[in-house]
Amino acid sequence: MNPWLLAGGAVAIVIGAVLPLQALVNARLGQVTGGALFASFVSFLVGTLVLAGALIATRARWPSIATVVVQPGWIWLGGVIGAVYVLSATVLVPRIGAASLICLIVLGQLVGSLLLDHYGVLADVRPIDATRVVGAALVAVGAVLVVRPWAG
Repeated sequence: MNPWLLAGGAVAIVIGAVLPLQALVNARLGQVTGGALFASFVSFLVGTLVLAGALIATRARWPSIATVVVQPGWIWLGGVIGAVYVLSATVLVPRIGAASLICLIVLGQLVGSLLLDHYGVLADVRPIDATRVVGAALVAVGAVLVVRPWAG
């Protein structure tokens, strides 16, 4: 077994375990400050400060301005997607719960990543096959069982 796969898998599981906590903390901040948008802003501000500290502490090399400005516009979508995720999670957690939110997000991530892999968007092509479709279907069934839309 690949040790990087094991270590990376462990890190991914830990990150996945704390994402619901992030959404709950942001939702609570939104409740006490009167707005999900402000809470999401604070989340990104604190994250920015933490990353700035890490850049300074590690003395990471910064790209030149020339390198940054010649990048295509879509390269900045990661930040937009992150902001939409944090804001949506902050709004949705009080309404649907942390478990439902995360299950639905994981289902969306799986479907989206299967399509991105299949078409080789920004990475190598990894075709969708029957095994991956069955895996996605099982995740969908699991999400429905956790969300329980019939329970009102």
